[in-house]
Amino acid sequence: MPLRPPLIRHLKFPDLFGAIDCLPCLGTPVNDRTFEVFNPSTGELLAELPDMGVTETRAAIDKAFAAQAGWAALTARERSDMLWRWHQLIVDHADDLAAILTAEMGKPLAEAKSEVSHAAAYLQWYAEEANRIYGETISPPSTDRRMLVIKQPIGVVGTITPWNFPASMVARKISPALAAGCTIVLKPAEQTPLVAGAMFALAHKAGFPEGVVNLIYASEGDAVGRELCSNPKVRKISFTGSTEVGRLLMRQCSDQVKKVSLELGGNAPFIVFDDADIGAAVDGAIQAKFRNAGQTCVSANRLYVQSGVHDEFVDKFVERVRQLHVGDGFDPGAAIGPLIDRRALTKIESHIADAVAKGGIVRCGGDRIGKEGTFFQPTVLTDISRDMTVAQEETFGPLAPVIRFDDADQVVHEANDTIYGLAAYFYASNLKRVWRVAETLEYGMVGINTGRMSSEAAPFGGMKQSGIGREGSRHGLEDYLEMKYLCMGGI
Repeated sequence: MPLRPPLIRHLKFPDLFGAIDCLPCLGTPVNDRTFEVFNPSTGELLAELPDMGVTETRAAIDKAFAAQAGWAALTARERSDMLWRWHQLIVDHADDLAAILTAEMGKPLAEAKSEVSHAAAYLQWYAEEANRIYGETISPPSTDRRMLVIKQPIGVVGTITPWNFPASMVARKISPALAAGCTIVLKPAEQTPLVAGAMFALAHKAGFPEGVVNLIYASEGDAVGRELCSNPKVRKISFTGSTEVGRLLMRQCSDQVKKVSLELGGNAPFIVFDDADIGAAVDGAIQAKFRNAGQTCVSANRLYVQSGVHDEFVDKFVERVRQLHVGDGFDPGAAIGPLIDRRALTKIESHIADAVAKGGIVRCGGDRIGKEGTFFQPTVLTDISRDMTVAQEETFGPLAPVIRFDDADQVVHEANDTIYGLAAYFYASNLKRVWRVAETLEYGMVGINTGRMSSEAAPFGGMKQSGIGREGSRHGLEDYLEMKYLCMGGI
């Protein structure tokens, strides 16, 4: 059955979507099921896509498996050149990609453009790193043998990407895999599949051989995920999403002892000590809390402010938050877009209600904007205690709870008292304190006097139940390589 082209309404991207119905990288549906993609700002129907399942996923895995040996056999330079071509096409079509991203996810267009640029940066980085996969020689215990280590691609990789960064997560996951010599089967989030489709269309134009990159559209991830985890042709799973789903994928992979990379939930503390630059701390808190409407795994979720500067910080912070304009992502003045769906609205409202019932004070915001859409006022709560849900769970929305503290050692203990360990932030000027706190915080990433730290050159990942493995940097490449020891006798 021929693939039904997506129905793109009110958006004009013929260069990206004109031939998507015949792309080799897109699986062929075996039934008439479809699902719809909507703009969260307006409720407008953006596209109707084929709803794929186990059969299509298995076929995509077979294609990736058949292409694996040939892709791995290419020289590092040949794989690098392919990534470079894809990178350049992403750059050339950045405005269209950003517009698609804003339409399906809702984030302000300026943020979407920044994300597309970040996606291109990952492709550039791993196009370069493809040429730097090195082995090693080992001094042998006797003169008649030689010992060395080589690194080879792990094989077919199944990847599942989230809705909150639908362009950069695609690039961050699959560019190191491709650089290492692995082939890919990707399932993007059902809320935001269009930008992934556009990026894969550009990958096809870049000249990737058939079967190297494979895309699965699906409205439900369960069946696709089970097939990726259970199919023995898939050697590794890379997933970004909730800790709950990450645990499930680990269990499903355990029978085959399949390798996994998991970037899961967070509950990031943001600590302001009394020796901090308060203006800089407010700037950092705005950035770390309200970027992408607070819908990031590294969002500041608990703001701890020392008593000596608490009131000054709160006053300045609330003033800045009140100035944040919420609106459609295509509105040039919008700083915050909509939440992804109504479930997100319900969650943030429940966290606020619980906090207020237990003595919390709403300093600004606290309500939906309008009866339609999924817009919510950026909100600041004070008088927060540890028994409140907002102090224990990740909100994933524009809600900033501020917690007063006195003792510096105790606040680090409270910051660490969580199952999560993805990102943390703190502001301080005393060098002794900076080193002590940075080393004591149990998080994979720590921002010191900054509210933003993601970079393609740095390892992104967490400790504890925030995940396994790292993405980005040279370390991200290692997760897609097998180490093989060679011992040569009779030399």
